[in-house]
Amino acid sequence: FTLYAADDYRFPVLLYFDRVSAVYLGCVWAIFSVIVKYCRYYLHREAGYKRFFLTIFSFVFGLNIVILSGSIDILFAGWEIVGMSSFLLIAFYRHRVQPVRNSLRAYTVYRFCDIGLLLGSWMSHLLFHESQHFSQLANLFDHNSFPPAGYGSLLLLSSLIIIGASGKSAQFPFCFWLPRAMEGPTPSSAIFYGALSVHLGVFLLLRTNPIWSYHYLTRFLVFMIGLLTVVIASVSEKTQSNIKGQIAYASITQVGFMFIELALGLDTLVLVHFMGNAFLRCYQLLVSPSIVAHLLRVEGNADTDFYIQNEAKFSFLPVSIRNSLPEVLQNTLYVFSLQEGNLELAIRALAWEPLKRIGVVINNTRTWIKALAGLTVISIMLIAFEGIGIDQKYLSIPIAMGMVFASLSAFGQKNKPISVWNAITLSSLLAGIAVLFLNPLAKMDVAIFLSGIIPAWLLGIFVLHKLLKNQDPAESLFTYQAMAETQPKLSLLLFISFLCLVGFPISPAFLGEDLLLSHASSHDPWFALPITIAFIINGIAGARVFQRLCMGRPSELSEAHTATTQDMHLQNEQGKNRTSESTQNSSDTSGQRVVQLVRIGGNALVHAEQAEAVMCSLRRP
Repeated sequence: FTLYAADDYRFPVLLYFDRVSAVYLGCVWAIFSVIVKYCRYYLHREAGYKRFFLTIFSFVFGLNIVILSGSIDILFAGWEIVGMSSFLLIAFYRHRVQPVRNSLRAYTVYRFCDIGLLLGSWMSHLLFHESQHFSQLANLFDHNSFPPAGYGSLLLLSSLIIIGASGKSAQFPFCFWLPRAMEGPTPSSAIFYGALSVHLGVFLLLRTNPIWSYHYLTRFLVFMIGLLTVVIASVSEKTQSNIKGQIAYASITQVGFMFIELALGLDTLVLVHFMGNAFLRCYQLLVSPSIVAHLLRVEGNADTDFYIQNEAKFSFLPVSIRNSLPEVLQNTLYVFSLQEGNLELAIRALAWEPLKRIGVVINNTRTWIKALAGLTVISIMLIAFEGIGIDQKYLSIPIAMGMVFASLSAFGQKNKPISVWNAITLSSLLAGIAVLFLNPLAKMDVAIFLSGIIPAWLLGIFVLHKLLKNQDPAESLFTYQAMAETQPKLSLLLFISFLCLVGFPISPAFLGEDLLLSHASSHDPWFALPITIAFIINGIAGARVFQRLCMGRPSELSEAHTATTQDMHLQNEQGKNRTSESTQNSSDTSGQRVVQLVRIGGNALVHAEQAEAVMCSLRRP
């Protein structure tokens, strides 16, 4: 059925079921059934028990939409739901700083790669018109002599699709985010990054196979991405200090092999490979806490470690390729593995840091200077419009520049949440105004878009004033405020307003974004790039505001935890001093061991910090 129709625009809700859907859907429900049964007992003592199940059910809902989608538009809706669920589940342990930071890292990569999917959806409207159903794509490419579009257009569309697939499946150069996404509960790591979510990039390439496989250049690009991923992930896996990180890189490596198989046209082998890798990684992640707990108990009882001390015993082990390499090359590979190829630093330097610097410059500029510059540009355009007689659509150029600058302003600041909220809203308003200059008849479409933006902005401003009312002005927002614990209802309202403000599928703004992009395709294609960049940056800036306000450990709990830890340290120090006066303290220390047993009077005491680390490794690896 058609969700919305106006003039030449149609937003049909299309579903498609074929052998690819059957394989993915079967794996989803088999693995999800196991995960739900497992979580009922594994997480029954967690404070966020209900929150976990709400989030993971929303993930499966989005995953079903992706798998059964019949067009890129519907696929993108499910894609957004899966990404938001991933963001929440990585930060499930929101009292700890590292999961919260890593959740924003993963969400940032998701949003960055959404540029490819958004622009790919726009180009599919532009090139294929009404033939957007996945079942019709193969028919469009039946005649090699008469392709549905030019070589350059197909190459650009294929590159955008490959960017989206690479980011979602943690392929080169986005390999770094998947091991960090393992900060969530082990069951969510199993279903997200071991079994299902990490293979969505492969699913996207399978669905759009007729587009990107039409030319050998894009096939070669997919092949090289898979090959580089296999090499980097295989090397980086060797120095991972935790079991979940090793499984993550192993899964990335197998997905890299799937990219190679896709480039070679082995679609059936890819489906078989997907099923095997999904079930294996799910099993490995689910049993990993038991393996860690067992090894810790055995190591503690044996009072020794499991490392081979006698070099002569190495002769009984298989010869490793690593040991046959020159020592200089071994050391080089070791450093490369520890740094994970410096991929994260490269992405930061090329993508995020320039945007942040521009945002900081905009925020440091005085308000009257920015207002004067904007009025000057608009005045020049109006004079040119009246005097020379240029088309009024060119007034959308400075408005589009202001839209991007507003988004960069929101991206460049994080200690003023209300200012960030206003900048995101201003960017959305300028996007609607620019479309009106491009097409004055698009008033209804712009109204649909703003009907999701304006209420979300008003609700967000109201909630932010409530949350920040009693806050100390000297307190910096560089620390997480944990208002999801102290103000849960207001935090929920802030989350809903954040979703609507950034165009999540629950809001009319989601349909409005597609409407604005459709006007870009029918009038001025150049407008698609700035409006897409603005939407993506707005999502990242809004997520950071929600995260810094609502996640973290409440200050009273942090102070009590610190005091308790200091008291236990003091007691341990006093106990060691008393024991050293009577007997000589014997302990076996090792840099590779997790637990250190200190024998006092025949009783084994465990330091407070080490006991906490052990519990985190068992329950929250």
